[in-house]
Amino acid sequence: MEQTFEVLNVKCEGCANTLVKRLAAEFGEVKVDLECEPRKITLTIKDDRIEHLKLILRDLGYPLITDQLGTLQTLTTNAKSFVSCAIGKMDR
Repeated sequence: MEQTFEVLNVKCEGCANTLVKRLAAEFGEVKVDLECEPRKITLTIKDDRIEHLKLILRDLGYPLITDQLGTLQTLTTNAKSFVSCAIGKMDR
């Protein structure tokens, strides 16, 4: 089923490129909406795969807005998002 999720730390096309490339292998087509705040990603996913998606997003530095993160996790995901963004800009 196609679902939309609000994600944090997505700022630009570099971030979107990283998300699309990383998630496409497991979830197929991924759409990233950079026109809204918070940013949204849309993909086809079964409910039993959402936890796996959350882990991938956190690992990339783009947690779901609903994730309950501690201070250290928040700082870590912010730092990871800068790296993921830079990689996404270079991979274009």
